[in-house]
Amino acid sequence: MKYYLIAGEASGDLHASRLMQELKKQDANAEFRFYGGDQMAAVQGATMVKHYKKLAYMGFIPVFLHLPTILLNMRRAKQDIKAWQPDVVILVDYPGFNLKIAKYVKKNAIAPVYYYIAPKIWAWKEYRIKNIKRDVDELFSILPFEVDFFEGKHHYPIHYVGNPTADEVRAHSKAPLSSPEGDTILCKQTNEAPSGTAGGALIAILCGSRRQEIRDNLPAMLQVTDKYSDKYQVVIAGAPSIDADYYRQFMEGHQVSIVFNQTYDLLSRAHAALVTSGTATLETALFGVPQVVCYEAKPHWFFKWLRKKLLKVKYVSLVNLIANREVVKEQVANTFTVENIEKEFSVLLPANSPQRQQMLEGYKEVWQRLGDKRAPEEAARIMAEQLVSAR
Repeated sequence: MKYYLIAGEASGDLHASRLMQELKKQDANAEFRFYGGDQMAAVQGATMVKHYKKLAYMGFIPVFLHLPTILLNMRRAKQDIKAWQPDVVILVDYPGFNLKIAKYVKKNAIAPVYYYIAPKIWAWKEYRIKNIKRDVDELFSILPFEVDFFEGKHHYPIHYVGNPTADEVRAHSKAPLSSPEGDTILCKQTNEAPSGTAGGALIAILCGSRRQEIRDNLPAMLQVTDKYSDKYQVVIAGAPSIDADYYRQFMEGHQVSIVFNQTYDLLSRAHAALVTSGTATLETALFGVPQVVCYEAKPHWFFKWLRKKLLKVKYVSLVNLIANREVVKEQVANTFTVENIEKEFSVLLPANSPQRQQMLEGYKEVWQRLGDKRAPEEAARIMAEQLVSAR
C-alpha cells in the first residue's frame, strides 16, 4: 500500500518514523511519501517531498512573516497527494497545517485520513472538533484522558494506542553518560549521594527547546540551584536545535554543566529536577525524578486572561493532566518567582520528605494510566486492519 505522511516538527518526525517502521512489519510492500524529517527519511522505502524545517514556524509573527511560504508548501502538499493517489493519508500532530490537508483530502475523496497523535483541542481551539469529525476517519491518541474528551464529551470514537514517551523510557538503556562530540560532560558520574539524600548526586535542569523558553526560564532556575551546587552537580539538558553558546551567556557566574543528546542518561541519574512544561515533565516523571514545573509566561496579565477565557485545562504539565490532579507543583506566570520555585524545590531534596514520597507515588499512578501498549506498534496494527477491511 501507499502511505502519505505529514509531520511538521522534530517530535512528529520521530513518532512518524517509528510508526512507519511498524507499518512495514504489517505491510512488506509499504511505500512511503512524506513531509517530515531525517528520521522518516531513514526508513527504507520512504521518499521525502519536503523537510519539516520548511514548515515549522511558531508564534503569530513568524507565521505572518512566512505566510507565503507556508501557503506554498500547503498547496504543493495537496497537489502531491492528489498526483500520487495514496491508499491512506496519515497526519501526525501539527494541527494548524494538517487539519487543512485533511479537509482537502476528504473533500476530494482521495483517500481515508488517519490522524496519529490527536490535536490537543482539549487545551484550546475546541471548535476544531467539527473539522475532525468531518475530515478525519480514524483518530489515534497517545494521552489516556483524551478518550473521555473525544468519546464522552464529543461522541467521536478514538483509539488510545499507548504513549510513545513511555515506550522510549522503558526502552532506555542506563549506560554511562558520554559525550563523543566533546561537549561539556558530567564529571561526577556516580550514584552516590551526599549526606541526607538518596539516588544520584545530580540536579537536572530542562528549560525548554526554544530560545524564548530558555531565555525566560533558565536564569531563575539557575538562581534556585545555586544554593545546592556545593552538594549536587547541576546539569542542563541542552536542546539539540540550540547551540551551546546561547546557553553559556546565562551560565556565566553559575556552577553548572551542560550536556546535549543525553537527556535520558541525565534523568536516569538525577535526584531532582526543574522542568519547563511540555513532554519533558512527563519524561522526568517516568524516570521517577521529583520535579518542580517552571514556566514563565509574559506578560502575566495576558496569561491570566488567556487561562481564564481560552484555556480549557487546570494544569499545564502532562503529569497533572494525565493524573487529573496535582502531582507536581506548577509555578507558572504570576507564580513564577525564584522564591516560589525554591520553596517547592527545597522540600523535594531530602530523601524521606513527605512531599517527595507523595510525588513518587503519584508517578506510579501516571504509569498505570498510560498502560503497557506500545504506541507505534498498536497504531500500525489498527491502521493495517482498518485498511484491509476497507478494501
